[in-house]
Amino acid sequence: MQQEQSDRVLTALQEFFTTPLATKLSKHQQVSPQAAALELFRDVAATVPAYKTFLTGRGIEPTAIQTLADFQQLPLLTKDNYLRCHSLPSFCRHGQLERCDMVAASSGSTGKPTYWLRYLTDELQIATRFEQIFHDSFSADTRPTLAVVCFTLGTWVGGMFTTDCCRHLASKGYPITVVTPGNNKTEICRVVQELGSLFEQVVLLGYPPFLKDVIDTGKANGIEWQRYQIKLVLAGEVFSEEWRSLVGERVGANNPYYDSASLYGTADAGVLGNETPLSICIRRFLAENPEVARTLFGESRLPTLVQYDPLSRFFEVQDGTLLFSGDNGIPLVRYHIADTGGIIAYDAMLEFLRSHGFDPIATLQQQGTRGIHALPFVYVFGRANFTISYFGANIYPENVIVGLEQPQIQEWVTGKFVMEIKEDADRNRFFSIVVELAPGVEGNEAKRNAIATSIHAQLLRLNSEFANYVPPEYQIPQISLAPTGDPEYFPIGVKHRYTR
Repeated sequence: MQQEQSDRVLTALQEFFTTPLATKLSKHQQVSPQAAALELFRDVAATVPAYKTFLTGRGIEPTAIQTLADFQQLPLLTKDNYLRCHSLPSFCRHGQLERCDMVAASSGSTGKPTYWLRYLTDELQIATRFEQIFHDSFSADTRPTLAVVCFTLGTWVGGMFTTDCCRHLASKGYPITVVTPGNNKTEICRVVQELGSLFEQVVLLGYPPFLKDVIDTGKANGIEWQRYQIKLVLAGEVFSEEWRSLVGERVGANNPYYDSASLYGTADAGVLGNETPLSICIRRFLAENPEVARTLFGESRLPTLVQYDPLSRFFEVQDGTLLFSGDNGIPLVRYHIADTGGIIAYDAMLEFLRSHGFDPIATLQQQGTRGIHALPFVYVFGRANFTISYFGANIYPENVIVGLEQPQIQEWVTGKFVMEIKEDADRNRFFSIVVELAPGVEGNEAKRNAIATSIHAQLLRLNSEFANYVPPEYQIPQISLAPTGDPEYFPIGVKHRYTR
């Protein structure tokens, strides 16, 4: 028996069950997030063998890190310089793997899973992110709610983590009942039809394109979604406000601020932040005012915009990409997640919007006060390392390259390509790849089909997330063939980018 473990869990559960949500979300106003980040560093440096080795190898004495400025000089952690350099137990405190009670997997660029350890106490801080959504957006503290987990189950991060967090809320007293059909469309539709009318509302939790596919399939088969007061919890990728409106319309939802919310999460650390009614209100204003959005974010595309608890996840920005520090089964200090984005303080965001004639607080207060918390904002465009997300699966250029290197196909192409996720007129997403033909090679339908088949086969072989997350009918990429040096996709003399 591990009595220390039991004591730690009891303390964490007591805090989770007895502390009101509003108190948790305002704690950062009494406790310095910077001081909490320094304390996390000191604890990890003292107790985690892999991090001790990491610091020693770089000549860093932990006692010399006294201020935030010192902290910001610490070297960044990455998968290459940290997670792939040590044994799994060495990432745990005192090298004790048994201090964690759950293992989850995510797929990397090689297709070999990366394993992530966590303990129940790690889940409780993530459950607070779910509590924000269920309480503030869905009023699930007073409305009997069926939570339908549509993420992939098994060892994959999303499904089991989501299930556990929803059950923690039920244990806290929320009238939430959880059902886990996973990413099985037939089963999802069945449980909603058979159980949904027993509750005041039904929450579908899953990846955006998959949930839209579920909704469209159900509608085609006669499901009257509006009967079930559908709400959505989304994760995994950026979507447009037009997409939110369209999907809301198809389920009969008419309040976009309170009918859906997206999570910003990674396999590395669980949920880092979440959409709130306030962040959605702001994002919808920015979607209608692209020049204001460009001024705020510095780009014409609209990122995911969420709020976060700076005591749970301490964010920094370096060279336009995000870093975070946070406690987990594998605690991480200044971890570089390769997401392009930035952070905006709460007051700075409101002041910026006021200067452009918009008051989101006043807009929300017309419907109540839920979802208004003085938390900072983080915005996320996506991975900086050419990765794209599709049905929650990370797709890497390395996977596609192997498909182009197969016999015969390699004679047709240069090896350059551009992959992107596009939407058709009905807002369905599909996987598009533009491939550069070798000089003198003409494109035709047979070549397109052969290339699509080859890439698809290699994605299934190399990328276990792709194979498990993406429904089979959406897996075949749509291939376009462009001549050598095509000015739109493959301009000569310009550094090539594999994604858009």
